[in-house]
Amino acid sequence: MSEYRIYSVNGPVVKVVGGKGLAMMDMVFAGDQQLIGEVVGVEGDMTTVQVYEDTAGLAPGQPVTTTGSPMALMLGPGLLGNIFDGIARPLKSLEAISGPFLGRGVNIPALDLEKKWDVEITVNEGDPVKPGTLYAQCQETSAILHRCLTPAGLTGTVTRVVPNGPYTVEDVLVEVSDARGKVTELKLATRCTIRGARPIAQRLPIHRPLITGQRILDTLFPIGKGGAAAIPGPFGAGKTMTQHQLAKWSDADIIVYLGCGERGNEMTQALEEFSELKDPRTGLPLMNRTILIANTSNMPVAAREASVYTGMTIAEYYRDMGYHVALMADSTSRWAEALREISGRLEEMPAEEGFPAYLASRLAEFYERAGYVETLEGKEGSVTVIGAVSPQGGDFSEPVTQNTKRFVRCFWALDRSLAYARHFPSINWLNSYSEYTVDFKDWYSENVSPDFAPCRQRIANLLREESQLMEIVKLIGSDILPENQKLIMETARLIRLGFLQQNSYNPVDTYVPLKKQLLMMQTILRLYDGVKEGIDRSIPLSQYTATGIFDTVVKMKYEIPNEDLSKFDDYAAMIDKALEQVNIANS
Repeated sequence: MSEYRIYSVNGPVVKVVGGKGLAMMDMVFAGDQQLIGEVVGVEGDMTTVQVYEDTAGLAPGQPVTTTGSPMALMLGPGLLGNIFDGIARPLKSLEAISGPFLGRGVNIPALDLEKKWDVEITVNEGDPVKPGTLYAQCQETSAILHRCLTPAGLTGTVTRVVPNGPYTVEDVLVEVSDARGKVTELKLATRCTIRGARPIAQRLPIHRPLITGQRILDTLFPIGKGGAAAIPGPFGAGKTMTQHQLAKWSDADIIVYLGCGERGNEMTQALEEFSELKDPRTGLPLMNRTILIANTSNMPVAAREASVYTGMTIAEYYRDMGYHVALMADSTSRWAEALREISGRLEEMPAEEGFPAYLASRLAEFYERAGYVETLEGKEGSVTVIGAVSPQGGDFSEPVTQNTKRFVRCFWALDRSLAYARHFPSINWLNSYSEYTVDFKDWYSENVSPDFAPCRQRIANLLREESQLMEIVKLIGSDILPENQKLIMETARLIRLGFLQQNSYNPVDTYVPLKKQLLMMQTILRLYDGVKEGIDRSIPLSQYTATGIFDTVVKMKYEIPNEDLSKFDDYAAMIDKALEQVNIANS
């Protein structure tokens, strides 16, 4: 019989009595159904356990057994292309066992234990190894080579290796003997705790952007590889849509998409879309480099709290192989709500709006695991975190949004009015910011053009000037404005409709490379400079707008394919012709 027994049950919080052997963060199995849980509090012989499954049926007196170790994930080949719940149980395998709804007490590993992988051993007997030494590799998908590295703290000499060939994730591939003669067996799979960050050699400065193909992000509010960004916005503003676009088109090697407390229909949409999409870089299915973690709103709330750590641990695992990983967390607000509910069950003193006092530190722990790093192997890798925030009523002053702003350098504020006007991405260019812009000035100059940063600044200035003029227009109308200010208003409209607004369903407009983004900005500014020169010679703006050139330039985002940028010359010629036409009429 078990030494430990259930004393009381309060939702996902279970009190356990019977001894003093349980330690903080130990993984346990509660009740007759062996429900997965984690120790979150210890006081004398009373232990508090957070259960990650529905606790219906648990009763005082039922046994509790401990694993004697913290909650850990099985990591290895087979993660890519798979779908997991919040505690890394594969949903397809769960469905085969328990049907369309999650069964309780089903503890199955994240990896297929029977599947064999074609493994290449990269060390020989007698070779010295240290943390981060590559000892085996296999082709996980057609796009990703899975690289197995010795864990931190292991230094020694290889005493045994197996020949190249097919092996399961639990077959012993290499044996290493340390200085004390202790033998460690290395397999394809490894286990890693989820709460703490995986070790690295050192953090490196963020020096290159994550290319998303979304003009407003790449140009005005870029995020760096290894950076952290927040996407706050009210219901219906387009958070999930924006994250879907980033997952599809960003130039990260691997995507980890985390649906934390999302509605089931939204997760279904993501699962369906991702399974059908082709990777634009390889032409292969996008799922070949994607991992989906689905913890929907009808799943146990405690598992929601653990899901963000599950996603981050998987992201760090592939980062350590030298890959650039993008983690999409949708949404951190529902994660915070899970913290609030569990905190209430634990009878902790609430802070602002009922959230626990440690909300800020938990958010910091999560976002600060992002970074551009040198791995133990000596390679470069990164984890970029993009977290959606769902403030109630769109109130950005609420605790989750405000605390998130403290730990991210990129803030993409969504606007409900833009979304309702069908302006997507509905990112408000006045309330958003990116602190990475200055860091990437040299990168843009070397990899795109020295004109990129100046053009970006001019575009941003025109949008800010329009905002200031709108205050006057609201009071007295636009007719009273001088011609040069009318030009600012018209050019800003062109920027909004022809540059910032982007149609994700249009094959030409859904993804735009940086070179094309620059040429679009140059085309808009070419028109602005030409018209401004005429206005300085007292030619009214109405004569230029009458030519239809402004409406023509708006259409360039649909008319110029990414593969044939030479057509920008045609637009330059049309602009020059329209300007010349007006100038001749006034000569």
